[in-house]
Amino acid sequence: MGHREDLLAGARRCLETRGYARTTARDLVAESGTNLASIGYHFGSKEALLNAAIGASFEEWAQRVRELALALAVEAGGEPTTVLAASWDAMLASFAEYRGLAVAFTEAMAQAERQPALRAQLAGIYEQSRASVAAMIAEALGIPDGPQTRALATFQIVVCDGLLVQWLLDPDAAPSGPELGEAFRLALGRLPT
Repeated sequence: MGHREDLLAGARRCLETRGYARTTARDLVAESGTNLASIGYHFGSKEALLNAAIGASFEEWAQRVRELALALAVEAGGEPTTVLAASWDAMLASFAEYRGLAVAFTEAMAQAERQPALRAQLAGIYEQSRASVAAMIAEALGIPDGPQTRALATFQIVVCDGLLVQWLLDPDAAPSGPELGEAFRLALGRLPT
């Protein structure tokens, strides 16, 4: 592995253990086994390195949720609200697996207001996520990928973000996938058609 890869791996470990806001350049150097000049040479700044690491980590996390959700969707038998509930359970499982990164991602979101490059990168990650989740929904439900799957993907991401915040604050009080599915069914049943 070269310095660039070492820095990204070290930044990932720092994000998991120290978080986005508390990681220093010296932490990154110590964790990666590189030197301060390598950060500047390969990324330009500590923030750019952390941003690259959070982007790569988010892609890995999204892929893991996709794998879990598709496996649970197959078990659920394809009924749309049951598939949604299964995907929400997959999200919850991924939160426990990626807790350190979830915290770092939340911290990065707060920093994005004052870092235009980070804001643009996170917006790009959300755009990629919408496309990926739309494709996953199309696959899970056996429907063509298009505007409807994109709308469902946006809804799923909104639910995921809200569920993540609740889970980070109090995992035991966060709703389960079936509880969210039941709430969704109730909301649909009471909405005017």
